[in-house]
Amino acid sequence: MFSAIARVFRTPDLRRKIAFTLGIIAIYRLGAHVPTPFVDFPNVQQCLNQSGGTEGLLSLVNLFSGGALLQLSIFALGVMPYITATIIVQLLRVVIPHFETLYKEGQAGQAKLTQYTRYLTIALALLQSTTLVTVARSGQLFGSAGVPECQQLLTNDIWWAQLLMIITMTAGTGLVMWFAELVTERGVGNGMSILIFTSIAATFPGAMISILNARGVEVFLLVLAVSIVIVALVVFVEQSQRRIPVQYAKRMVGRRTYGGTNTYIPIKVNMAGVVPVIFASSLLYIPALIAQFNQPQAGQEPQPWVTWISQYLTRGDHPLYMLIYFLLIIGFAYFYVAITFNPVDVADNMKKYGGFIPGIRAGRPTAEYLDYVLTRITLPGSIYLGLIALLPLVALATVGANQNFPFGGASILIIVGVGLETVKQIDAQLQQRHYEGLLR
Repeated sequence: MFSAIARVFRTPDLRRKIAFTLGIIAIYRLGAHVPTPFVDFPNVQQCLNQSGGTEGLLSLVNLFSGGALLQLSIFALGVMPYITATIIVQLLRVVIPHFETLYKEGQAGQAKLTQYTRYLTIALALLQSTTLVTVARSGQLFGSAGVPECQQLLTNDIWWAQLLMIITMTAGTGLVMWFAELVTERGVGNGMSILIFTSIAATFPGAMISILNARGVEVFLLVLAVSIVIVALVVFVEQSQRRIPVQYAKRMVGRRTYGGTNTYIPIKVNMAGVVPVIFASSLLYIPALIAQFNQPQAGQEPQPWVTWISQYLTRGDHPLYMLIYFLLIIGFAYFYVAITFNPVDVADNMKKYGGFIPGIRAGRPTAEYLDYVLTRITLPGSIYLGLIALLPLVALATVGANQNFPFGGASILIIVGVGLETVKQIDAQLQQRHYEGLLR
């Protein structure tokens, strides 16, 4: 293992790529701590120390930004606008036929879709930065209206100062998007995934220290041991797949014979990845957001539905919240898999090139068989995804961790997924040069 790592740094090209990636990561983390103009940085830090942050969707965005959101830094929005834009463009392929046509055109069509994603990212960043500045100006960013420091997060709330803050945060999002594309082009791994990995990993020490301070060394060591088991199980499930065998018939083209090979279609247990968790968190945050804007004035009683939402759908440690969250993840897992994997297209491509599944006729029977297998394998995958997503909520209710508990939910899925993919890319590049990879 150590000799393989030494080969990585002895390879000049690979060494330059890793150094470039680490340099971009360092700049990204530095920008996450540079405050936006007209932000009262001492007050923000005091509010961060006094409160556990926010919950719901803002908690997820803060996690993906590496804590930069609540610090109101120039990279406050992080990679979340780009992720949202990518998911929206992917979903629009089902609604807009032109997007589906571009997707099937190959590299030229993919470049056009990427351009649309960039434009949508800037638009979303403009919208989200406006919302963030408005919430910070109102003093509701930390949900602690009784703390005077949290009511004065801005040193100047005049309109041109707020406009400058919005422009700065939007420009920061564009810069992060450019960083990600640079890493993809000149570095190691997928740039956006690497930046998300970095943001989440940056929250690990603080989350573990909070558990240590709240519950002591014994609980800390227990959480650490359970976390190692969770990581091993997540790696096992993420690498698990159902391989459907495919055979290609021999065909003559001139004097040459093509085909006659055996391969397989890999169907992962968790094909939806982390997207259902993001969808479910976003949807559950909407009732809490509506209730927040319908809070009564001083001396008045809140409406019954506002009280019910505040009691059951605001904090993640309530059983009803956990149940709804779990069911939403299962539903969104089926929804997203149905959009991203089309059995009819796969069956048509197999038929076009003379491929067939042994025992299954080509064409419509193949599509029905693939749909049957996909439906059955998505059930355990969605249950696994729901259980992993509930781990931070269970930790919130048992060991006093916050909702950014690192060994569960979107955090562990992204950390494991990006880590495995990056290691595979380094291994492939080593095999091209030394015939031996990083993995044995």
